[in-house]
Amino acid sequence: MQDDTLVVLAEYNTITEAEISKSMLDSAGIWSTIRNEYMSAIYPIGTMPAQVVVREEDYEKARAMLRHR
Repeated sequence: MQDDTLVVLAEYNTITEAEISKSMLDSAGIWSTIRNEYMSAIYPIGTMPAQVVVREEDYEKARAMLRHR
């Protein structure tokens, strides 16, 4: 995992929205994580969005999956 390049797939103003997307990706077998998970809850909406990140090689598949959400 150390050599994997991570890219931001999506940004959300609430952690709930980010968790929903992460859950969808997890159920499809696509590894993801949430950056700024706690910071997005502390700061005002839009200041520090929660970012769902995926491996670069999974980006297109993950993007297509979230597009149909």
